[in-house]
Amino acid sequence: MDLDKKFRVIFMGTPEFAVPSLKALFEAGEEVVAVVTQPDKPKGRGKHLTAPPVKELAIKHNFSVLQPEKINHEVFIGSIKKLLPDVIVVIAYGKILPKAILDIPPLGCINVHASLLPKYRGAAPINWAIINGEKETGIATMLMDEGMDTGAILLTEKVEIKGHDTAADMYNKLKDIGAGLLVKTIKGLKSGTIIPAPQDNSQATYAPMLKKENGRIDWTTGAEGIKNLIRGLNPWPGAYTRWQGRQIKIFKGAWVGSHGSGARMEPGTVINVSADGICVAAGKDALLITELQPENKNKMSASEFIKGYRIGKGQIFD
Repeated sequence: MDLDKKFRVIFMGTPEFAVPSLKALFEAGEEVVAVVTQPDKPKGRGKHLTAPPVKELAIKHNFSVLQPEKINHEVFIGSIKKLLPDVIVVIAYGKILPKAILDIPPLGCINVHASLLPKYRGAAPINWAIINGEKETGIATMLMDEGMDTGAILLTEKVEIKGHDTAADMYNKLKDIGAGLLVKTIKGLKSGTIIPAPQDNSQATYAPMLKKENGRIDWTTGAEGIKNLIRGLNPWPGAYTRWQGRQIKIFKGAWVGSHGSGARMEPGTVINVSADGICVAAGKDALLITELQPENKNKMSASEFIKGYRIGKGQIFD
């Protein structure tokens, strides 16, 4: 295929994660014939209709924007066919594409997924990789099929997860890496240098959509596991516990090893309170809480919390 030939691309994406990829396609000179994104939604206290981040960029570059309520509607599918796309690029669009759309572009539908497939198929791969204590993750581009992230792999790129990285940190890293890998994938398809590789389904793991209840801390699981939960759910939905009937979200915590007590200490018990933070028994270990958010209050450091609330040794986080 002619490397200078522009692909007619339909881009489907919604959140900030997809924005760098749309920008990269534009800068690479591909012909973006339409951008499909979720409908505007009410946000904030005033419930004002707010455009998705992808729409904002699309309007800036004068792309045609489509925001269907239902993507399996015959009228919408017909409008996609009329655009004669060579390829459809899908990044965090938010809805499952029907076969009628998957079959439209001759080069297929390319998805940019935030994991090293087949690991962490599903809606929240970044979060679950951190929660599970993974040391690396990455980006995979794949040819979409009717399954959930089961299509043949095109390219992958690994990324280290550092011990302090939160879901927000990895989100920001991976969105830019995904944009670069998408451009490489498009070039590889043009040159014929990419051979799609089927996924090994026996190695598949899943990353289901997050719910608020995923954030409840089980103090028996150990400090390292709790630390990973805190990192993986930062900023949303947040890891939380309860203290004196109040919900407390925890945004930063550090493993501090054994709590040093000769007697077995009930998990969730406050071991010590100091300028460094709140040290809490967590299984055989201890967790030092350094940043938290009391119910209906702003996020604050543990030292600020200690000054404003009467918390002391022996008290218990539920």
